[in-house]
Amino acid sequence: MKIVLAADHAGFPLKEVIKEKLLKDGHEVLDEGTFDTGSVDYPLYGAKAARKVAAHEADRGIVCCGSGIGISIAANKINGARAALCHDPLSARLSREHNDANVLAMGARIIGVALALDIVDQFLNTPFAGDRHQRRLDQIVEIENGCGK
Repeated sequence: MKIVLAADHAGFPLKEVIKEKLLKDGHEVLDEGTFDTGSVDYPLYGAKAARKVAAHEADRGIVCCGSGIGISIAANKINGARAALCHDPLSARLSREHNDANVLAMGARIIGVALALDIVDQFLNTPFAGDRHQRRLDQIVEIENGCGK
């Protein structure tokens, strides 16, 4: 799988650990930065990763900031991105099964490394369930395109 990663300064250390795991597991990794702990603005990085996913240049994205909130909001501004903020493996699994989330957001100041890696595994290994959930995704796309009820 091709995974795009991005993080702000607070998420940088977690991004690096995730990158190491993904490479070890045989995934292709696109790293959109940041590349150190110097202060940067999270919206730029969330959008960079989400654009790669929405353009089908990556299969999934993983983004990190201090809380995960800001970077997930930024990623969700990109049409075609469905970013899910997950701080536990169950949320990650359900974000894939029910919402076909294609970008995982995590808060590096909220969760530890071991938990983050479990969340990543759930996010990458859980398929979309389809069925009734597809109808709901179609409604989200309608809203995203300025249509819908």
